[in-house]
Amino acid sequence: MTHPSSTRAVTTQGLNRSGMTQGLSAYGLWGLLPLYFPLLAPAGPVEIIAHRVLWTLVFCVVGLAVTGGWRSAVTMARSGTIVARLALAGVLVATNWTVYVWSVLSGHTVDAALGYYINPIVTVVLAVVVLRERMRPAQWVAVGLGVLAVVVLSTGVGGLPWVALVLATTFGLYGFLKNRLGARVTPMAGLAVETAALSPLALVWLLVVEHGGSFVGYGGWHSLALAGAGVVTAVPLLLFAGAVRRLPLSVVGLLQYLTPTLQFAIGVLVFGEAMPAVRWWGFAIVWVALIVLTVDGLRAARAPRRQPATVSQ
Repeated sequence: MTHPSSTRAVTTQGLNRSGMTQGLSAYGLWGLLPLYFPLLAPAGPVEIIAHRVLWTLVFCVVGLAVTGGWRSAVTMARSGTIVARLALAGVLVATNWTVYVWSVLSGHTVDAALGYYINPIVTVVLAVVVLRERMRPAQWVAVGLGVLAVVVLSTGVGGLPWVALVLATTFGLYGFLKNRLGARVTPMAGLAVETAALSPLALVWLLVVEHGGSFVGYGGWHSLALAGAGVVTAVPLLLFAGAVRRLPLSVVGLLQYLTPTLQFAIGVLVFGEAMPAVRWWGFAIVWVALIVLTVDGLRAARAPRRQPATVSQ
């Protein structure tokens, strides 16, 4: 058995060094993605996602070959249940990617940031609805504030913030599926199966619908940028996988807010998206909900383990 003091030392070392660096890098890269997609013009959202799927698969195949991860990947692929769940996860994350890229290219980056802000609230709701877990009072308050924020934004802007709701729901369900698979699926092997399941559709879209798309005919830098979509997809996921192995979940929960904060800043300061008063009110309510959820999660993490199980952050 590992002595508590040694466990604490390892945790602290990881928190101060590699784990913190990997976590900040992952969430920082995700937050800066809105600056990347406009560089891929004239490619549209679906074409970008098709390239993102195919080049992510290439990246994962090369990575598995270099790291010797083929054996575990082949063993995992023999399970029809695991492959089916990963295929469903691939559909969810592709939907998330498509809506996200469309929102950035259509001037709705702030809405995308809202989606990733409310994602933790959606995760709590999923735990209650699907896993039948109990919520603590503070979590009820956070969920209620999240609903209030959606109502405020809907009435003030003149319609449901569907971009935010789709992004939060698809990513929440994606995380739930990946969480259920647990350690049976390594990050790179899982991403390889997800993108492999989507690759036939991506190829059909590029070759039949787009007739090759914009990959050829707009210069080498444009082709390289489209291929780079696979790298900017896979690298943050691998950094994130390394971070969650080295950091306490409470720290990871705090770091995740870096992504929508950067997206929000880019949408407002770089892209000049409008922020009327009602939108500020909606975001303010969401931020209060996240503060409540975070404080409650930190307190629960320090509580004795003998307490009844409730929804964890």
